[in-house]
Amino acid sequence: MSARTDQRQRADLTAIGRWVREGSRVLDLGCGDGHLLSQLQRHKRVEGYGIDIDIDSVTHCVAAGINVIQSDLERGLSGFGDQAFDYVILSHTLQAMHNTEHIVREMLRVGREGIVSFPNFGYWRHRWQILRGRMPVSDDLPYQWFDTPNIHLCTLRDFELFCQQHGIRILERLVLTDNTPISTAPNLFGATALYRLDALR
Repeated sequence: MSARTDQRQRADLTAIGRWVREGSRVLDLGCGDGHLLSQLQRHKRVEGYGIDIDIDSVTHCVAAGINVIQSDLERGLSGFGDQAFDYVILSHTLQAMHNTEHIVREMLRVGREGIVSFPNFGYWRHRWQILRGRMPVSDDLPYQWFDTPNIHLCTLRDFELFCQQHGIRILERLVLTDNTPISTAPNLFGATALYRLDALR
């Protein structure tokens, strides 16, 4: 399952690349066309694998030489052992998952660390559109209400409370708007949120 916008134009992918250590093992959930994995392999020499349900995305990855599995993330990651990867990445896919808790627990079981990015529903432009009586549409939320794959939109505060309640430690947070880090009132002025996580074991 993938709810990603055009990967080549997304600032969060560049930020994720900075967090990933060179030579590490990476699993990208909802990998789309494999752009992130391709960049990580080229610049960080990672051993990368992707999972996506969309056959066109899988075909594109195979053609690009990306190791990819066609699978539904809702079924979990039972094919992978505990701590099999250094990083498990879920970028702009979390909001499209039906069982959010299950996939986050699975990514932190399979990976030593998890990296999550998602559009911040609390961003002021989204709030303004709601006040005007419309569902938000933006670069990070490009779909209309009737064709969106997004079912679990959240704010930064929502996600951080979720982590607190589920024994997940936030190692690092980065909030971006137009490629610029946001430190002042990030839940209001940040368009995209990125978190580096691990489980409290």
